[in-house]
Amino acid sequence: MPKKGNRKGRPGQDEEDLAIKTEAMSLEDQNNAPVQEKKSKKKKSSKQKFFDDLKDEDEKEDQEEEVVVEKKKKDKSAAAGGANKYFAEDDDDIPNGVLAEKEEEEEVNRDFIGGEEESTDVVQEDESTAKLSKKELKKLKKKQAYLKELEEEEGGQFSVSQRQKTGTAAQLDTSDIKVENFSISARGKELFVNATLQITAGRRYGLVGPNGHGKTTLLRHIASRALQIPPSIDVLYCEQDVQADDTKAIDAVLNADKKRLALLEERKKLELEADQGKLSDRLKEVYEELTAIKADSAEPRARRILAGLQFTKEMQERPTKNFSGGWRMRVSLARALFLEPTLLLLDEPTNHLDLNAVIWLDNYLQNWKKTLLVVSHDQSFLDNVCTDIIHLDQQKLFYYRGNYATFKKMLVQKRKEQAKAWEEQEKRLRRMKASGKSTKQAEKVQKEALTRKQQKNRSKLADFEEEDKPQELLARPKEYIVKFSFPEPPPLSPPILGLYNVSFGYQGQPLLFKKLDFGIDMDSRIAIVGPNGVGKSTLLKLLLGALEPLEGEARKNHRLRIGKYDQHSADQLDMNTSATEYLRDKYNLDYQDSRKMLGRFGLAGYAHTILIKDLSGGQKSRVALADLRCSAPDVLILDEPTNNLDIESIDALGEAINSYKGGVVIVSHDERLIRDTDCQLWVVENKNISEIDGGFDDYRRELLESLGEDIVKAQPMPQ
Repeated sequence: MPKKGNRKGRPGQDEEDLAIKTEAMSLEDQNNAPVQEKKSKKKKSSKQKFFDDLKDEDEKEDQEEEVVVEKKKKDKSAAAGGANKYFAEDDDDIPNGVLAEKEEEEEVNRDFIGGEEESTDVVQEDESTAKLSKKELKKLKKKQAYLKELEEEEGGQFSVSQRQKTGTAAQLDTSDIKVENFSISARGKELFVNATLQITAGRRYGLVGPNGHGKTTLLRHIASRALQIPPSIDVLYCEQDVQADDTKAIDAVLNADKKRLALLEERKKLELEADQGKLSDRLKEVYEELTAIKADSAEPRARRILAGLQFTKEMQERPTKNFSGGWRMRVSLARALFLEPTLLLLDEPTNHLDLNAVIWLDNYLQNWKKTLLVVSHDQSFLDNVCTDIIHLDQQKLFYYRGNYATFKKMLVQKRKEQAKAWEEQEKRLRRMKASGKSTKQAEKVQKEALTRKQQKNRSKLADFEEEDKPQELLARPKEYIVKFSFPEPPPLSPPILGLYNVSFGYQGQPLLFKKLDFGIDMDSRIAIVGPNGVGKSTLLKLLLGALEPLEGEARKNHRLRIGKYDQHSADQLDMNTSATEYLRDKYNLDYQDSRKMLGRFGLAGYAHTILIKDLSGGQKSRVALADLRCSAPDVLILDEPTNNLDIESIDALGEAINSYKGGVVIVSHDERLIRDTDCQLWVVENKNISEIDGGFDDYRRELLESLGEDIVKAQPMPQ
């Protein structure tokens, strides 16, 4: 029987590893559906593209490699039914092309096809492979890994393995989660390698890390129970918006509680029987159960949540089919908060919210009594809500007590320690090589030393069950640094830009603005706030000249260059050219200057030459910001600029705004960006705009008091 290749990055993986294939669980379906295998279908288009890229190197070598591939297929077929099987997870969000729509899966696919990732299979040596050089063998490994991925189930993206718990440990009735040594890969790229997930009941965790490294993937695998989650824990992943139909928004929230609905229906039936003289002890039990789940307070609680998410009383009675996708996502979030699952998973919950809704959600979740795991790029939100931070770094999960601000301080110290340990390791390796040892021998000695240190540390843990595995060499710490900048504009004489006695409203709709006066100059730092639908984006369009006032006029300096950036700016790029070519052609830059500009805005080098249409949302945003910088604006008008940016990029944007000498107008739901840029708040209300007396804390307090909420003051987390 042929040997099976071990997956790279999983040394010593136990043969009882469990590989499972699941679908991400939506809000509509919380049942644990059994996993079904599907027959694989080859994706001929991407396979052909992959082969075409390899053919350019050497036709003869490819023919030799085809023989090896065919042999490996036969070996695999003969070995079918073995203990280790890897199934891929279906994901409708990810197409069969090179790239997908979701940020993480898109970067995974690109890294595999165009990057330097090595195969996860070990090539079996035979007469054909013996003739190949090291470089040719590496190419063959990549090819075989890709073939294997193509043979996975249709639409498959993920492979999962984890250490199988013995006996009844996996079924233990517990409110905590501990999944040791799990690995997740996607199309040849390892996202997690021997990582450990540990969630303690009642704590609120923030999951952080660079975009594209697997945060959303982890949430989906938890929700779908691809990882070994105790059955006593009900998990809810707020991912999809509610169905667009005739159901009222308030009913869509209330109907999510199936237990309450069933008890109400049973009570109605039993009360009807009681009226007919058929008394039952069950009716008393139903009354008690309804009291226990506080059924009488369900509707007021649902309305409170919807009101906090900026649904007016009229909107709460509106059918969901009359809402946009963003508002239906708010209904979905309201349902999740209403249900109060044991473990609530939220992925960028603030992306679909305006500032007022974010302030309410921030305050509400600070009182959350159950377990929360949230992915967010909003630092203030993470600071106020989270009791713990989980850092995804180097394909593993690291845990920090405290909020995000505490984590940042601890991470700086950790990076210094990692850099010092790596430098000491390199010195030892150099000394051993100088004494006559080969590179292989020196690395072996160093690995053995690291393994002994690992065993010594783990021997102190009473509950440690895992077999000791050889330790790998320390990897060189990599700093993820993003730095934005905008050029200094020339001085301009006022008035720079303003609206004078302006009235405006859309056709057939009431006026949004009446007798409005508003202007900015080169020193302005303004953040425009207000409830959703009052006209914040419309005000920006009036300033830009995209809309004409019904009365009054908009004036601007004839030399003024306005730089506009919003969440749709990326859609205005030329999708059929690469980012490098786009900047080069539009601004007459040479090739290297174009790439340097993209690099400054955090766009990875491999993405510089990919067609813009194949980039992820976050990558397109970086191209749009680079485009904005090249336009050398005198005034920046930014509408929700933090969408699709990670925390490091938002920090870089804030620093760039602070260094910028021109005027800035921002509409944003990101409290940290508003605070860091020292913006003066202007609120849109009563068909006009006015400056707020006081700062952000005053605005926050007034908003929560108007909603009747008890204000929670975030306390500094312990070190």
